[in-house]
Amino acid sequence: MQTQDWLFVGIFIVLAPLFPLIALLIPRIIAPKKPNPIKMETYECGIESIGPAWVQFKAPYYIFALIFLVFDVEMVFLYPWAASLNLLPLYAVIEGIIFVAILFAGLLYAWRNGALQWA
Repeated sequence: MQTQDWLFVGIFIVLAPLFPLIALLIPRIIAPKKPNPIKMETYECGIESIGPAWVQFKAPYYIFALIFLVFDVEMVFLYPWAASLNLLPLYAVIEGIIFVAILFAGLLYAWRNGALQWA
């Protein structure tokens, strides 16, 4: 009985990569290929682009965004834990507290290194 359960996992592992590959290959095969200079131009809201496409942004913008993303995603993990806190065994509560402590340590590290300064 267990072998049959793992058979479905094996089939899934084999077939799962095929679906995106097929979805990428079919349009490549049947799509018309008529490139011209007008089709290859950059299009942005109907306005002709001015200047180079490569504009450098300061690294602190990215760092700030990444820190926000990390803490935002961690809140997604913390919400179900907090909602079922009274149903969890003691080890799960301790693991959650350790998780929050690690997040707090990361926040302190980012704060001390000036990653949260918007200048």
